[in-house]
Amino acid sequence: MSYRLRISHLAVLTAAFAFGAAAQTVTPTKGQSKEQQQKDQAECSQIATKQTGFDPSAPPPAVPQGAKPGSGVKGAAAGAVIAGATGGDSGQGAAAGAVVARGASRRQGRRDQAAADQQQQSAGTAYNQAVAACLGGKGYTVSK
Repeated sequence: MSYRLRISHLAVLTAAFAFGAAAQTVTPTKGQSKEQQQKDQAECSQIATKQTGFDPSAPPPAVPQGAKPGSGVKGAAAGAVIAGATGGDSGQGAAAGAVVARGASRRQGRRDQAAADQQQQSAGTAYNQAVAACLGGKGYTVSK
């Protein structure tokens, strides 16, 4: 299994655990049957998905991992030019430039992943709030 695939699986499992841990307890307050409660929960889930754009059954969007393709080549070119202009060894400059560029690209990828994780968590919270509001309007008490 590749490193990227393992990271993607970890992200999916983390998201699933986070939203599963925030499971809501729904209690009927107007004598609704189990069947009616299931119907109302399904309807409120659909409404919340439409309102928030968040679907808890869908995996989170994938964020590319690792260095962006071509970042090493661009860094190598820049390193060679700088080394050549300053009288240094352009081969060593190219190698150093490639390493620096790939490292910077990986750091940006990690920042992008953190931002995507935060956005996914916020969307999940908004979804849970929308479901709770809908169920409350149908005569249920919703607690965490």
